[in-house]
Amino acid sequence: MKKDMKDITGFYAKKLAETALKMGTIKLSVDKPFTWASGYKMPIYNDNRQFLSKYEYRKTITDAFTQMAERLDKDEFDCIAGTSTAGIPHATSLADRLQLPLSYVRSSSKDHGLKNQIEGLVGKDYASAKVLLIEDLISTGGSSIEALKAIRNANGICNNCFAIFTYGLDKASDAFGALEPACDLYTILDYESMLEVALSIGYIDDKAKASLEEWRQSPFTWQDRFAGN
Repeated sequence: MKKDMKDITGFYAKKLAETALKMGTIKLSVDKPFTWASGYKMPIYNDNRQFLSKYEYRKTITDAFTQMAERLDKDEFDCIAGTSTAGIPHATSLADRLQLPLSYVRSSSKDHGLKNQIEGLVGKDYASAKVLLIEDLISTGGSSIEALKAIRNANGICNNCFAIFTYGLDKASDAFGALEPACDLYTILDYESMLEVALSIGYIDDKAKASLEEWRQSPFTWQDRFAGN
């Protein structure tokens, strides 16, 4: 990560983490884990949609993304795309702030009408435009990469992706690392920074932090400790 980018995310990460933990956008529970849609028991639950509830939350995210975008080389993007649906509001705010074209990417093509997967294009594709992709959460990275591939398949150049929060899972790092050409991923808040803030404000103790760190190393076997319960 570029030094200036790291300074920006470091500043906003603390502010965002404190807000997220206090309002319940991020919930941590080692002893009574959450059951994700996948069926796995996980000690963390994240719902960034709650940031939409107040202007000041949305502004913090937009301010962070704006400063992050300004640290990229000026010729690295000329339009903004959001992932459907959670990335759309933040992509819209950023596009408005930077006065740039906006589009959004569905998880799959519609089954009716023009059967578009990408909305907001005037022509049939991006016509080699350089696209900055906006996501809300990076877990395994799968949905973000599918959106990125859709942009590239629509003749867009997408070499940068911004997100609000990442769990920091190896699976996501590996998935982004395998992309060719490469796509740089930058997030306002990462898992390690969130844990440090959670500990500092007394949301978790050292024992819980250790367990949460273990989860990040092996998220899909962490639940084995609850077998038989």
